[in-house]
Amino acid sequence: MRALRLADIGRMEVADLPEPQPGPGEVLISIAATGVCGSDLHGFTGENGRRVPGQVMGHESAGTVAALGAGVDGLGVGEPVTFNPVVVADEDVEAYAGREQLSPNKRVIGVTPDIVASFAQRIAVPARNVVPLPAAMPIELGALVEPLAVAVHAVRNAGVRPGDAVLVLGGGPIGQSVVLALQMAGVERIAATEVVPSRRALLAELGVTAVDAAADGADEAVAQALGGPADRAIDAVGIESTLRSALRATRIGGTVCLVGMGAPTLQLDAFLISTQERALVGSFTYTARDFADAAAWIGTAPQLASALISRQVPLAQGPEVFAALAAGDDTPGKVLIRLDEEQ
Repeated sequence: MRALRLADIGRMEVADLPEPQPGPGEVLISIAATGVCGSDLHGFTGENGRRVPGQVMGHESAGTVAALGAGVDGLGVGEPVTFNPVVVADEDVEAYAGREQLSPNKRVIGVTPDIVASFAQRIAVPARNVVPLPAAMPIELGALVEPLAVAVHAVRNAGVRPGDAVLVLGGGPIGQSVVLALQMAGVERIAATEVVPSRRALLAELGVTAVDAAADGADEAVAQALGGPADRAIDAVGIESTLRSALRATRIGGTVCLVGMGAPTLQLDAFLISTQERALVGSFTYTARDFADAAAWIGTAPQLASALISRQVPLAQGPEVFAALAAGDDTPGKVLIRLDEEQ
C-alpha cells in the first residue's frame, strides 16, 4: 500500500509500505480521506516534538471496512466508518469509561510513533474504536468527525446551554468546528473573532457573525452581535491575547474554556477570574461519547459540514500540500488527502 510519510522534519514523502492485517478484535479500514491537522503540521515543522522522522501520521479519517479480525461482529465489509484515534488499553477500558482521553496508558493513532496511522491507504484499529457513518453521507465528511469531537468536548466542558450567548476566539479548523458543535447544542447567539479575512468569510458561511479581532471596536462589535457580554467563551487559539479577550468579553460569573494550544505557558489577568468569579476550564481531545455523538450529528448537516473542507488532493500531492500549509498559504478550512484515488 502507499502512504504519506514524514521523511524528515520539513519533508514528506510518498512511500510503499507492507499491507496491514487485522488481528483478533481489530478492523481493517480502507482509508478514503484524511484531514491535515494543525498538530500534523507542527510535527512536520518540528514545533511540537510529538512526531518523529519515518512516522506515518494521520488521525482525522474516514473510509470503509476492508476486513474483520477474529471475534469482530456488528460491522460489514464495505460499510462506511471512521475511527476514534484514542486507544485505551484493555485493562483501562472500564476504569476510564467516560473519560477515555485521560487514560495514562492510552495510545493515540497518528501520534504514537510506532503505529502506522491513516495517511496510509489501510489501517488496522481496535473494533471498539470504529464508529459507523451514515451510508448516504459523502464519505469525506467523516474526516471532519475527529475535529468536531474536539469541539463537542469543549462545548460540553464549558457548560454551554442553548440559550447562552457564546464567543468563539479563532476561526481556524477547530474554531470552525466549535461553531458547528454550538449549533449541534442548539445555541443561536454565536459570534467569532478571527484576524484572517478568508476564515472570517468561512465563518460567515456557517451563519455566525465574524469580527476582525485586530480591528478598532472589535469588543463592541462582539457585544453588539451577542446582545451583551458572552455567557461563555471558547478560546480555540490559546495565546495570551485571545485568553485576555475571552475573559474580558464574558459576563461576571461567566465561563471561559481553553481548547487552543497556541502557547505552552500564558500570563493571565487573575483578577478577571477571582474578583468577578469567572471560571476558566480546560478541554483536551474528547470522550468516546463525544466522538460517537459527533459522528451521528455530522450526517444530519452535510451542507454545513462541507463548508469546512477547502480542498481535497490526491496522495501524490501530499508533500507539496504540507509544505504549502506550513508556509502559511491562505487556506481557510480543512485540506483532505484522498487515499482512495489511483496515483
